[in-house]
Amino acid sequence: MSEKVGMLYGRPEETATIDRLLQRARNGGSGALVLRGEAGIGKSALLDHAVETAADLRVIRGAGIESESELPFAGLHLLLRGVLDRIDALPDRPAQALRGALGLAAAVESDRFLVGLGVLLLLADLAEERPVLCVVDDAHWLDGASAEALLFAARRLEAEGVVMLFAVREVHAPAFPTPGVAELRLAGLAPEAAARLLDEQARTLPRHVRDQILQEAQGNPLALLELLAAQREGQLVAEPYGAYALSTFSRIQQTFADRIATLPEATQTLLLVAAAEQDGDPATVFGAAERLGAGVSDLEPAEDRRLLGMSGDRLTFRHPLIRTAAYRGATVSARLAVHRALAQVLDGDRRAWHLAFASTGPDEQVAAELERTAESARRRGGHAAVAAAYERAAKLSADPRERGRRLAHAARAAADAGQQERAATLADDAAALITEPVATAEVAKFRAGLADERGNATAAHQLLAESACAVAGRTPELAADLLFSAVEIAWTAGDFTAVRTVADQAHRLRVPGAGRIGELAARITTLNGPGGDVVEAAVAVRLLLDRDLAAGPPGLRGNARIAWWEMLLGDYGAAHDRAVALERESRAQGAIGVLPRALMLLARGQLWAGAHHDARSSATEGVRIAQDTGQTHNLAFLWAVLAQLAAIEGDQERCRQLTAEMTAHGTAPGQARATAITALLDLGLARHEAALVRLTEAVEGANKLGTVHSLPDLVEVAARTGHRAQAQAAARRYADWADHTAQPWAHAIAARCQALLGAGEDAWERALHLHRQEGDPPFERARTELLYGEWLRRQHRKIDARAPLRSALETFERLGARPWADRGATELRAAGESVTRHAEDSDPLARLTPQELQVVRLAATGLSNRDIGAQLFLSPRTVGYHLYNAYPKLGITSRVELAGLVSGLTSGSGSPR
Repeated sequence: MSEKVGMLYGRPEETATIDRLLQRARNGGSGALVLRGEAGIGKSALLDHAVETAADLRVIRGAGIESESELPFAGLHLLLRGVLDRIDALPDRPAQALRGALGLAAAVESDRFLVGLGVLLLLADLAEERPVLCVVDDAHWLDGASAEALLFAARRLEAEGVVMLFAVREVHAPAFPTPGVAELRLAGLAPEAAARLLDEQARTLPRHVRDQILQEAQGNPLALLELLAAQREGQLVAEPYGAYALSTFSRIQQTFADRIATLPEATQTLLLVAAAEQDGDPATVFGAAERLGAGVSDLEPAEDRRLLGMSGDRLTFRHPLIRTAAYRGATVSARLAVHRALAQVLDGDRRAWHLAFASTGPDEQVAAELERTAESARRRGGHAAVAAAYERAAKLSADPRERGRRLAHAARAAADAGQQERAATLADDAAALITEPVATAEVAKFRAGLADERGNATAAHQLLAESACAVAGRTPELAADLLFSAVEIAWTAGDFTAVRTVADQAHRLRVPGAGRIGELAARITTLNGPGGDVVEAAVAVRLLLDRDLAAGPPGLRGNARIAWWEMLLGDYGAAHDRAVALERESRAQGAIGVLPRALMLLARGQLWAGAHHDARSSATEGVRIAQDTGQTHNLAFLWAVLAQLAAIEGDQERCRQLTAEMTAHGTAPGQARATAITALLDLGLARHEAALVRLTEAVEGANKLGTVHSLPDLVEVAARTGHRAQAQAAARRYADWADHTAQPWAHAIAARCQALLGAGEDAWERALHLHRQEGDPPFERARTELLYGEWLRRQHRKIDARAPLRSALETFERLGARPWADRGATELRAAGESVTRHAEDSDPLARLTPQELQVVRLAATGLSNRDIGAQLFLSPRTVGYHLYNAYPKLGITSRVELAGLVSGLTSGSGSPR
């Protein structure tokens, strides 16, 4: 390929990458790419190349604007202004969210990620007519809400016929992280390509000037061209050692600033107004400029210098850095005057922000306008903009109480936007100003929650305890609530010393309910002794559950907490029902912030019920959404489901990877769970000594209630390795917990433990009888059948052993539990029965990817591609793509066949009930 492509030099690989993406869109595929590099390196030129090459595609183009980077959805409105009429074709909830975000309708409370779904569906709808190229230059200056929505859409592109390209400046620009989106980093042009570019622009340059330009440009195309322009205008002086004191970015920006400085004063004013206004709307720009003594005729000098001009019906800068140079190069007084002028010709949110930019000290009137802007942004789902508006309003507040209140609002919005560090700083600042007891308690809970989510449980419970002391004299009820929460957080972190300290503090402060806090702490601290009383821990969980149930309508997050407590208490039926409803309601409301937790709870219930394919699908989606939305605190729980599946299936490498992630990102209880899961893998692979070591560590750690399900594993390996006393102790602890839960399945496993310790055939038969009750976990039932069959064979009752061994083998094969199935087959052969192993993919659903399985299950219920896409946050075309791939794997050709197939395969599957 030639070095030169169009007017681009030295970018054959980069242009080829873009060309492949465009061709993929023409073929019905999709893709997204982030171009990264220093200012002037050629990002905008590559975007221009993409637009010129995509003559047969629909092109949507926008850019981030520095002066508008705090306005919610400003960048998105600029990008989509030409296709707003197509929003009516979208499903109701994303359409409503997108209209509200763009100010086309009254804003309503919605999950901020619904706007991203609306963008995805809008682009997919446009691509039904012809492929779409969406281009965003200077993406680092996008407001947070627009960036979040666009990246949400970009990460979900699959088969829509859409390409999204982002250009991001690195160095001298805000960070713009793009996890999950491919990146292409641009370096400087090779010397030969730089020389050819310069020669094409000016072949008659003196050699020493040419060499200086090439040396100072350092392969940066824009620097090369602007240094050439400066030389032509007499602003470049040959220097023997070059201008090394300035970075390339500074050199380019200074060159632009120098060129702007030579313009007439009125033209400079016009450029400054255009730089401070986002839309390039001539009426707005000229209207504000007239108030400052500039007019339409003053545009001509800027056009002659190719700095600013009309493109269609908009005023546009030739390069984003010209806008930056025009704004940053102006004096402070000039910028303030421009923002005042723009405020006079604008209204709504933009007027409020320009008034704020024009303020030089406290101004309650402007602060109040910004607060109204913040609440408008909240209804539109622009949480980053809410935080920015409240933070700026706080700076303009003369009253410290108002400043503290607004900072607290800013902190909560920042947390909702996934900006945890910023939220923590804002909350700390707010706490220093707030004195009212209720507000103090609320901020304390918020700060503690942030600390806990960031893995600093010690700081979390200390914050709560300190705040309780501060408010106890005025509002003892609030102090009691803070201390109760402090005990809960200290427990989940395994800090039993803190649990006792907080209980003592409650007693010392004589807060209402101090006795209840003391009871909770006393039951929790029994876990820290040898053997740890899991029954006392279960009673403690029941106290927490009762508190949440008595607190009134729980809402989505409250229901997630309740389902978690129910699972810890062994009531998987109730927890599963609650998780199903929670997942359904989260999708219906577009509450993506809650969905990862709902999917984790659902996946745990599905795993328990033996619906392993569904559990993998739910957990995989949960991981993807948690990573997209920055909910790192949910990841360890989701990884635990996937790790347990890998352990059951004997996938050692996958299990190792996932437990390593759990250990690296989780708390001490999460690390104990990772150890227990690895021990289950060891047990399945008959590594009994290794399993014994790990299980002993796990069940004696801080997470005794969380690892209670591993006690039967410990009984089995301890009995096999001759550690009878240890096996008996573990069996007693599990039996006590089973009695407390009153769950038949728990009693069945307890009976199995007793049978392993020599209780005789009555114990085996009791275990199997209890396993036949509704809601029994298939994997555990198969384990009991396998162990019973082994026991019968050792009793020389080979014929009797065959039925339980055969049943166990069938279940293990259905669940994909390969090491356990191998063990069952070996035992069945030893019992004298020939074994015909079923193919690993005998279950057609096992051939599907997790995403295909989700789509197939929803399609089998009769939902349209559009409805499925709305539930799974995918475009209808991507749904169709997954169905197209799934049909051959399932051996069918229609939805009618699909409904029958899925119904037949799932009619006999387990349920947590």
